[in-house]
Amino acid sequence: MWFRAHNPLELLPAPRWRHAHEQSPADGDSASSSPRTALVTGASSGIGRELAKILADHRYNLVLVARDRDQLLTVAAELESRHGITVTAISKDLSSAEAPEELLGELRQRSIVIDVLVNNAGFALGGEFGSADVSRTISLLHVNVVCLTHLTRLLMPGMVARKRGQILNVASIAGFYPGPLTACYNASKAFVVSFSLALANELKGTGVTTTCLCPGPTHSRFAERAGLSRSKAFSENVMESRVVAEIGFSAMMAGKPMAIAGLRNKLRMLTIPLVPARILAHFSRRYHEVRRGNARADARIQKNAQRSKAQT
Repeated sequence: MWFRAHNPLELLPAPRWRHAHEQSPADGDSASSSPRTALVTGASSGIGRELAKILADHRYNLVLVARDRDQLLTVAAELESRHGITVTAISKDLSSAEAPEELLGELRQRSIVIDVLVNNAGFALGGEFGSADVSRTISLLHVNVVCLTHLTRLLMPGMVARKRGQILNVASIAGFYPGPLTACYNASKAFVVSFSLALANELKGTGVTTTCLCPGPTHSRFAERAGLSRSKAFSENVMESRVVAEIGFSAMMAGKPMAIAGLRNKLRMLTIPLVPARILAHFSRRYHEVRRGNARADARIQKNAQRSKAQT
């Protein structure tokens, strides 16, 4: 078993390369002999971890990035042992402005070529914007928006130069409506949706595709970290991370620009263009308000929490 960990710092084989801004080809490499490699951010748990597993099932070498070093090493060791692939685990705080360039430096140093970029890392903050911690709010925007944009800008030109590659950006159905009590999260995912669809159009004919995956509430550590585990949103109709990841992977390999995860979420999205924004905001607030004193709701929340922990 072999894997590497560093603290800060549809599917075609691709040649080793060094784009003018990135890396240059190694002598003797060819499209048929070079392994395929996917970079997954937020890979230590939840949807990111499941996407990494699916990519490993399809014989991709992996670069896994997350802040939780111990959990990341566990995932890397498991996938490398099970599939015989090369897994590079990089522990990094993606809220740092320097993180994308540092990641690129790691890739250059090891001559790692990225064929698939999965921008999955992200988090939410529950509560009113006016009382939110400023530093955590800025970190949210760095992870959800700035890092995603920066990494895409650094790695996409090389894919275009090779005329092959896939980018999967994980957004949310929350990106389609205003979100009182999750204001910055919804706004950040609205950016990801718009950005991804614009890139999908720009990349037509290049051999590179961009897909935007929009899940709804999903079993992971996401709700607990955001303080939303007791909200209505995460007390019923919560999808499994594996199911969401499979939907995203299939859409990416088919070159689809958008994938809404789950029939219930698809039906919900059909009504959004017909409803005034202020009405959407009203119901979104109710959806994310913390429930108190409801025994049945508490039982569902506890059950969901146990399932989420079992998957991480």
